[in-house]
Amino acid sequence: MSLSQEVNIEPHLQEGVSPQGAAYVFHRLKPHLGRLLRLPGLHFLRPAARSVAAVAESPGKLTVHERVERETTQECKGVTVLSANLWHDWPRQRWSLERLEGFARLVEEYGADILLIQEVARTPQLRVDEWLSERLGMNHIYTRANGHENGIGFEEGLAVFSRFPLKQPSLRQLGSRANPFVRRMALGAQVETPCGKVMAFSVHLGLARRQNALQLVDLRDWISRLGSGLPALIGGDFNAHENSPQIRQAQSSWVDAYRQVKPKGEATTHELRWPWGGLLRRARLDYIFLNNGKQPWRVLEAVHLQAEERPHSDHHAVLAHLVPASQPI
Repeated sequence: MSLSQEVNIEPHLQEGVSPQGAAYVFHRLKPHLGRLLRLPGLHFLRPAARSVAAVAESPGKLTVHERVERETTQECKGVTVLSANLWHDWPRQRWSLERLEGFARLVEEYGADILLIQEVARTPQLRVDEWLSERLGMNHIYTRANGHENGIGFEEGLAVFSRFPLKQPSLRQLGSRANPFVRRMALGAQVETPCGKVMAFSVHLGLARRQNALQLVDLRDWISRLGSGLPALIGGDFNAHENSPQIRQAQSSWVDAYRQVKPKGEATTHELRWPWGGLLRRARLDYIFLNNGKQPWRVLEAVHLQAEERPHSDHHAVLAHLVPASQPI
């Protein structure tokens, strides 16, 4: 038995957004553009205008898919969390099903309980969130971030999957909302694990250095303001190397799961190559952070993973196994 529904949830508005920003102007002009396009002779522009309007539409609708809820009264053996950017590869979308199957096998091999996923693609032919939910038998929530499935035939977003019940979904658009066509989001939910309740967040930050830093500050402030007192697992593609000031600041207030167990050594999760194959850059961009609540947790294991037969993504996944600090090892 399973239940899937769409829930409208308005993202928290970014404080201090200029009313002269592009997103605000587009919103104010949208009704006037609609009237303009109804004039005789401009009908040929309507399909393109509808596509533009769809892509610019603010995210605020979540897909919530619940399967049979598993017993959370079973023995607490810790929680295994896996964060991964699935690389939508639009518009080519090469080997989508093969890559997804490789990723699903990773999840099964390592017994992941919670998945924090970025670049979750949806097209008329394949909805990745629904495919993974069915393949793995997991509850999940999904939100669109960019594009629009109905408007242009493609969108990508964030998802949180869990073998345990997911409650109280939350959503935020990070940083400036000035660009109505490119968004960076954070998606969270409360997970009812056998070890107690935890918050889980999937995050995807931007490429531009200054915007990335502002988005991470926004993310940290937002998670702090949620104020649940529960431990929070924050995983995603942060698009910032661990030597960057913003990641250093995050490490000062959150536990970096990978560095907690492997404080030194190379930790690349992404390689950027020239078209002819030469290496351009190697960087650590993907993280799982732990924000301890009133009942602290500790990290027992953390590794970077890649599917063997065919890489599931151009990013390595990050996996961490955690237990409540009060639980004996």
